[in-house]
Amino acid sequence: MSPTTLDVPHNGTPKHHESPASLFEIEDPELARLLDRPRHVNIERKRSFDERSFSDMSISSPRHFPLDGTYSPGRRSGFGTPRSSNFEPHPIIGEAWESLRRSLVYFRGQPVGTIAALDHSTEELNYDQVFVRDFVPSALAFLMNGEPEIVKNFLLKTLRLQSWEKRVDQFKLGEGVMPASFKVLHDPVRNFETIIADFGESAIGRVAPVDSGFWWIILLRAYTKSTGDTSLAELPEIQRGMRLILSLCLSEGFDTFPTLLCADGCCMIDRRMGVYGYPIEIQALFFMALRCALNLLKHDEEGKDIIDRVVKRLHALSYHMRTYFWLDIKQLNDIYRYKTEEYSHTAVNKFNVMPDSIPDWLFDFMPTHGGYFVGNVSPAKMDFRWFCLGNCVAILSSLATPEQASAIMDLIESRWQELVGEMPLKICYPAMESHEWRIVTGCDPKNTGWSYHNGGSWPVLLWLLTAACIKSGRPQIARRAIELAESRLLKDHWPEYYDGKFGRYIGKQARKFQTWSIAGYLVAKMMLDDPSHLGMISLEEDKQMKPQIKRSTSWVA
Repeated sequence: MSPTTLDVPHNGTPKHHESPASLFEIEDPELARLLDRPRHVNIERKRSFDERSFSDMSISSPRHFPLDGTYSPGRRSGFGTPRSSNFEPHPIIGEAWESLRRSLVYFRGQPVGTIAALDHSTEELNYDQVFVRDFVPSALAFLMNGEPEIVKNFLLKTLRLQSWEKRVDQFKLGEGVMPASFKVLHDPVRNFETIIADFGESAIGRVAPVDSGFWWIILLRAYTKSTGDTSLAELPEIQRGMRLILSLCLSEGFDTFPTLLCADGCCMIDRRMGVYGYPIEIQALFFMALRCALNLLKHDEEGKDIIDRVVKRLHALSYHMRTYFWLDIKQLNDIYRYKTEEYSHTAVNKFNVMPDSIPDWLFDFMPTHGGYFVGNVSPAKMDFRWFCLGNCVAILSSLATPEQASAIMDLIESRWQELVGEMPLKICYPAMESHEWRIVTGCDPKNTGWSYHNGGSWPVLLWLLTAACIKSGRPQIARRAIELAESRLLKDHWPEYYDGKFGRYIGKQARKFQTWSIAGYLVAKMMLDDPSHLGMISLEEDKQMKPQIKRSTSWVA
């Protein structure tokens, strides 16, 4: 089946064409009005990052201070980060902004996103499309620079795409699924613009994106927090879109865990990498999206039921993740001495993890002080690999307790060469090689050892690391990583990823001028200079989510 398409002439009159795909009109009067006519919003950034308790369901009006609409490298930091009085912006910042603006995509004269990459030297594949997850750092960069309109347009456009019927080989996807990506096609002869949306039916591996809906909610909250404009989130269409996403992932089934069961390739790691089950990236994004939704959902008749379900899931999910996914030296020693085949609710080894399954590399990798959330936990399986995105989002969402966040920072500092090396930042560690690589990846030539998703280094992760470092009170870690990236990114033409154990080589199939590599750097730089930006992507700890049982306290120095 071809992707869902929509033809729209520049005069706004929809025209349908024969196609095996389903065709839908964009002319929803309210959404068309919002897309076509920019509205004035009060652009203010918040100094207060505090969020309401899960038990306090009211959405309060946060405090804020004016934003002048431009990025000022010399602005005073709300966090009191030390700086020199003669601080000058790095020379590559201007180049980065120019490249980011070249990546903008327009629909009916309005900017609606950024394409994945501007590299025309190789086969484009789907790098010329607007990806939901890829656009997030671009959106944050524009919000931090006082340009929120493109983010509003993107949110409304993807919301409209969500309402389309989604079929893959005669099978209908869930109503709440957000697209992985969309493309705007221009036909100058017929004066038409066509939107093609991909919900997984054209993706490599044909996997629907689980993370797109979560990123959409997180970005909606970032827009609201940055601009102070609550009217967008309060639109009936936006509220319905959130409820559809939440209903899909909160649906009841046979699962005994509060985590979300997912297929391989459903997130940033969009190739077969053995992350099927309950990957940390999805669980952390799930947790963060639930918390963001809690602050955005209206307390009306339609929202009341879903809010109650969100609160209950958050309590269960936070306990499960902090208890069973957390690993430090003490917990590793406990697993090493696990008994197996334990029956009844009194079992210590609840998932029947075999001690012999602990990989040899882990004993040397685990520092005395430090810890992290492992990649996956399911029956008889514990994926001990480190995954960067999931651990950083765990910190930003306060899924990680302050002690656990500090332990994750300790781990990064202790294992700097392995996790950062010469180019930030390892997407996962360690890489799979030889027989394990053949079995788990299906001999994927793009995911050979220390390349792409299999232990490659991704500059886009710089913004997540920086945000997590600032929130954890360790900005010096981010500053060191940014300086490493600045020494190469522009010279290497902003690659998608780097290869090798230490990120020494430009990825063998990496696209140049990868938009989220550019935007990720800009967001990291702006956030480090003015940490008050952190408020749009960070959630403070809810005191009522303190775990009842602490599996380990070894992260305390």
